[in-house]
Amino acid sequence: MAEIVYMSSTAGTGFFFTTRKNKRAAAEKLEIKRYDPKARKHVMFVETKSPKKKKEK
Repeated sequence: MAEIVYMSSTAGTGFFFTTRKNKRAAAEKLEIKRYDPKARKHVMFVETKSPKKKKEK
């Protein structure tokens, strides 16, 4: 069963993307090297919890 996960940049730019992960096949956290447009270079992305949503008043 695939689940949507958030991949955050380790460069500290706040850039993230979403991807799908098979929980049965991959129990550990994902680590992927991809391009970060804010940092303008390839950096490591790690699986994180979903970003916090802003509260609306």
